[in-house]
Amino acid sequence: MINLRLILVSGKTKEFVFSPVDSAGDIALHVYDNWPEADWSSECVSRAEILRLIYQGRFLHSSVTLGALGLPLGRTTVMHLVPREHLPEPNSHDQRQKSKGGSSSCCSASCCIL
Repeated sequence: MINLRLILVSGKTKEFVFSPVDSAGDIALHVYDNWPEADWSSECVSRAEILRLIYQGRFLHSSVTLGALGLPLGRTTVMHLVPREHLPEPNSHDQRQKSKGGSSSCCSASCCIL
């Protein structure tokens, strides 16, 4: 089993235990159905589908399983839980940079691989 410590935008946390086969969508539904009223009452959302998990700075799609992320069994993993209607578009930061005339390369120098 995998222990998840979920952090809300407010900084409040709660720990849950899940199986490696559980997906981000399964986790959102479980948290919604078992919302910690005493601790998270002011953070309540209208439906499970808007709960999104963030792991290592990236939004997880609802179909991604904990096992696919390679999370260690028996240890606590920290993720953020945020209410959001839609996931951001992939590479949206790169698109903004390009539209501003910037480059999406690693630095301002021109790189060449020989």
